[in-house]
Amino acid sequence: MRLKHSPIPLQRGFSLIEAMVAIVVMALGILGILGVQLRTLTDNQTGVRRAQAVRLIEDLSERLKANPDAIGNASAYVSSWGATLSTPTNCSIATGFPGTKCAPAQLAAYDKDRWIRSVRAALPLGDAAIFISPSDTRELGVMIAWRANERGDSASDSAYTSVFAPASTGGAAINCPAGKICHLQYISLTQRCLPDAASSSMVYCPE
Repeated sequence: MRLKHSPIPLQRGFSLIEAMVAIVVMALGILGILGVQLRTLTDNQTGVRRAQAVRLIEDLSERLKANPDAIGNASAYVSSWGATLSTPTNCSIATGFPGTKCAPAQLAAYDKDRWIRSVRAALPLGDAAIFISPSDTRELGVMIAWRANERGDSASDSAYTSVFAPASTGGAAINCPAGKICHLQYISLTQRCLPDAASSSMVYCPE
């Protein structure tokens, strides 16, 4: 008697080439997902930085309101990109203008110094330019700049930051530095009371 053997089907697995193609396709898909996530994180970071810039400008606005003669000392607040900071009178200990620690001009110089230092500390490569509005001398234009991203790729940075370019500052000719994102805002100057010319112990408030 002859035993009949049923044929055993041949089992074939993935070849090396098929496995490599599958790995490459999967890697490309993962890289695509990571690229989308990184761009989302960058956009979210831009929103967070812009919110920080708004809060910093609000802080400067409050400082202006505390100055009795911010209008009369508008030029003391003006600052350009990369300005060298001095050592102004410390208005937290000095005495001067009635009701304040410093005279209005000293207070303006002190507030500008403290504020620009806070901008540079709060934002990556942060800086600020302050100028008097060409259309209204009772307003200050404030532009805050910070680094666009962590890559340092100038070509990519320029393409990305062009979307966030602030509006024109007109005759002030203040432009956002290359490779940075900027936020521009205008704030009003105030004027409350001034020392009387005849006596430093008396004040008058212009209407």
